[in-house]
This record gives sequence, C-alpha cells and structure tokens, in this order.
Amino acid sequence: MNSKHGGDWVSYEEAYGKKALDFSASISPFPMPERVRKAAQEALEREDRYPDPNQRRLRRAIAEAYSLQEEEILCGNGAADLIWRLAAALQPGRVLITEPSFGEYRAALEWYGHEVRGYSLRKETGFLLQEDFLEMLTDDIDVAILCEPNNPTGLTTEKELFLQIAQRCGENRILLVVDESFQDFLDPKEHPSMLENLYQWPLLVIRSFTKLYAMASLRLGWCACSDTKLLRKMQLSGQPWPVSYPAEEAGIAALAQKEHAKTVRKQINRERNRLIGELKRLGCYVVEGEANYLLFYDPLIELGSALQDRGILLRDCSNFEGLGTGWYRAAVRSEADNRTLIRAMEEVHGEMYYGSGNDVRGGQKSADNGPVPDFPAGRPAGRTF
Repeated sequence: MNSKHGGDWVSYEEAYGKKALDFSASISPFPMPERVRKAAQEALEREDRYPDPNQRRLRRAIAEAYSLQEEEILCGNGAADLIWRLAAALQPGRVLITEPSFGEYRAALEWYGHEVRGYSLRKETGFLLQEDFLEMLTDDIDVAILCEPNNPTGLTTEKELFLQIAQRCGENRILLVVDESFQDFLDPKEHPSMLENLYQWPLLVIRSFTKLYAMASLRLGWCACSDTKLLRKMQLSGQPWPVSYPAEEAGIAALAQKEHAKTVRKQINRERNRLIGELKRLGCYVVEGEANYLLFYDPLIELGSALQDRGILLRDCSNFEGLGTGWYRAAVRSEADNRTLIRAMEEVHGEMYYGSGNDVRGGQKSADNGPVPDFPAGRPAGRTF
C-alpha cells in the first residue's frame, strides 16, 4: 500500500481479499446524513441530464450560508481539484508553502512551472509555525499557502501570528491561500474561518464537503475569493463539468445539517483526547492536533505493515517533506474502532518488543528507522523513549 494519499482501500482489497478498518483517510466516523444521502440518490433519477457547469444552486446556497456573494464562489471536484486549477490559473511565480503539509500544493505548483519555496515546520518547535515565517514573506513572493488546520499535523497557527501573516501579505501584495478543508472540525468560536476577512486582504479560502459529511466518493469542494477574475481563470483551467449533479444536490442538503456538524465535533473531540492518551501510553510521540486525525511517531519497525496484516490501515507519512520512516497519521474514528486500533498496536508492540530480543523503545536505532528523533519538551508532548 504505497499510495500517495490515504484511503487506498482498492489496493488493500486486491492484495488481501477483504475490507480494512481504514484509519488512513481522515473522514468523519459518522455516516453521511440521511438527508444528504437521499438528495444524492434522488439526483440519480435525472441521470440523462448534464450537471450545471456553474453549480448555480449550490453556489447560491453556499453564499447564503457564509454571507458571501455568489460570484465570489467556485466549486470543484474536491479541494485538490481547486488547488490544481489555482496553480494552472496563476502566472508562474514564486510560491511559499509550509512543509510537512498537503503534498498536492507542491505537486500542482511545480507541474505548472512555479518556483516553490518551502518553510520547514520543525519538530524542535512542535511543528508549529514560527514568527520567522514573516521574514520569508518578501515582495518577490507572489502566493503563500497555509493549511489550517495543517495536514498532517492537525495544528493551527496562533491567532496573532496568523493576522500578522495576513497583514504582511497585504502589504506586499501576496495572495494568501488558506486551505480550510478540515475547518469544520474546529470550534468556530475559537477558530473562526478566514472567510470573515475575505475583503480585507488578497485572500482565497478553500473548503471541503468531503470530511465532515463523509462524502469522499462524491468529491465536492469550493473556494471563495473577492478576485472574481482569478476565479474565472480557475474555472477555465479545467474540464467544464467538475461537479456531478448528485454531488451538487448532496452539498446543498449538507449545508442545512447544522446539528450534524455539532455532533461530529463533540464526538471527535472526545475520541481524539482518548486516542492521544492511548498512543502516549504505548510510547508514541503524539502531535496533539485539533483536527480529526493525529500525527504520531512510533519507532517500532514496520508498524504500518504489521497493522495492515491485521486489517488496519494507517497513513504512512514517510513521503511528507520533513518526516520519514516511523511517522504515521491516524484518523480519529468511533470509540469501538479506536479501541480496535489500540489493541492491535498493543499486539504489534508486544510481538516486536518481546519477540525480537531488541528493546526498540530504548533509544536504539535500526537500519530502517534511523535514530529516534529528539523532541521538544513543550507542546506537543509525548512519552520519552
């Protein structure tokens, strides 16, 4: 299972001939709300019609829900589609991104000839964005991209620093792109969306329906920007029907599911805290993120493949810039699913710890893992190996 992203259930089923308990895809553990499912199913009754290439009904619904103008909204085939459209629509220039972060930023930008400058989120500072990021926002930068909360760390930028970044971008005419694909899992009072500042700075905000409403197979995302000319270029940078009719109808129905969002957030918060404690108990270093997934380091050799043999998929994060072997991302799922994961990890730890005759948690190194990294004493915290 060497997929570039999580959720590669097809490869697993082809290899093992059975379904897996998938912690590699950060999707809500709650099923798609029934009204959303029904809306998508009813849309199939019009299977002989092309979808609206402008998603007018959906854009109007989004505009009403977020107090925006319809012309300031562009919908796409998930957030990744919008990222690639943005890279295609912009003139090749210099783009600043943070790493580790979502790999499609660099992939799309480099494909379309942009010069990508990476800012390293360092484990020594808990993978948190630091003030020296401001020094990189010089007037020769055209675009800066931030993922809030970040994928795969799940961390958000401190509010005052974030506002300083936005102000600096405004001063230097840098387009600030904020990917809020996991924003719905945050408390909106503590972490307000940057959509509220759409007219204050050069700003483009990306959102996703996929995560909160368990709509991964329907593929639906949207973005908002006051620069309608840029949105028009993005629209013309891909195929003309990016959103299927079932996806559009599901999105309209999802916007009305206010209580569903509250229920999911409450469940995720409870289970995330529980999972953090259990992973620490097993000796893992845990990045205490705020989203519906957790990034952690486990020095045990081939933990991912051992769990895979037990029917459990983790997101191997070794292909993220700045990480490496031993780093994994696990979705926060239901209490029962999370307990299954921990029990399986206990079995793997027991087998590798007692069966190998080598105390892999005692600070030794292996040819595959390299030395156990040193971590900061502050947030995020984990057990000392």
